Amino acid sequence: MRSHLPLAMLASGTHSSGTHSEGDGHALHQPVLVLNASYEPINVCAARRAIVLVLKGVAMTEEENGHFLHAARVAMRLPSVIRLLEYRRIPHQSRALSRKNILLRDRNTCQYCSTALPSGELTLDHVIPRSRGGLSTWENLVACCHSCNRRKGNQLPHEANMKPTREPRSFNLHTSRHIMRLMGHSDDKWRKYLFY
Repeated sequence: MRSHLPLAMLASGTHSSGTHSEGDGHALHQPVLVLNASYEPINVCAARRAIVLVLKGVAMTEEENGHFLHAARVAMRLPSVIRLLEYRRIPHQSRALSRKNILLRDRNTCQYCSTALPSGELTLDHVIPRSRGGLSTWENLVACCHSCNRRKGNQLPHEANMKPTREPRSFNLHTSRHIMRLMGHSDDKWRKYLFY
């Protein structure tokens, strides 16, 4: 697959109409593993963002994914793994509290009946209901199927006899690495950076 998005436009973050096809756009959204300068995996971003970081001299390509970007005089392979050139101190809690991240943490699995479902068939449950003083925090939100959500209702876990299968915790580095492993499962080039 060949992409024709001009590199200058990509670096500036602007789009050009008619310069790439839908398939090429898909290549620009492929996941790229981001390593710290120390080779420690710290994030996953889209190929488009990875190219911007490389073009700006913030990162360098460690592995390529086989797709190309073409400009008038330059052809550039799309990265699969990039490494930051300067070490970045990563805060202990770097993931935003969101529905998507709760579902990722809980591996799209209802924390009451252990059924794995597509994200559209899951909701979030407050372990301690909001009406009973529960907060919207990492430690009080879990992935939940609609059936279990209705069954638990406004009850505390011991009242409904429904305790989460795993204690909900914040998105720590270990959890983030596990998710990167899942995302990189189909890309063998990630393995040497994730499995150690």
